[in-house]
Amino acid sequence: MASTLPMPLPVERAILKLGRDISLARRRRQLTQASLAERIGASLATVRRLEKGDPRIPLHFVARTLQVFGELDRLGQLLDTGDDVIGLTLMDEQLPKRVRTRKSAPDAGAL
Repeated sequence: MASTLPMPLPVERAILKLGRDISLARRRRQLTQASLAERIGASLATVRRLEKGDPRIPLHFVARTLQVFGELDRLGQLLDTGDDVIGLTLMDEQLPKRVRTRKSAPDAGAL
């Protein structure tokens, strides 16, 4: 039987904030929960859970919601590898200290 890990508090807070932000964005756009549910292909209960910060909401509903709000590009840039300072630093630490030209092998003779 697999046990589930407890959710770290920073993760829980971030998901709750995302839910509140989605609710606020929806209301600012004068959309009902039912209208948002229809646009993202979800049930009204799913939108309510999404806005309450339920961590069990599938990611595709979050992505569809961001698309409705015109913010989908931000999801695609969350872990942009070009801006991954830690990853780039770790890669740079693996670079060789010096780069030498390889000696060419002597000619084995005429063809």
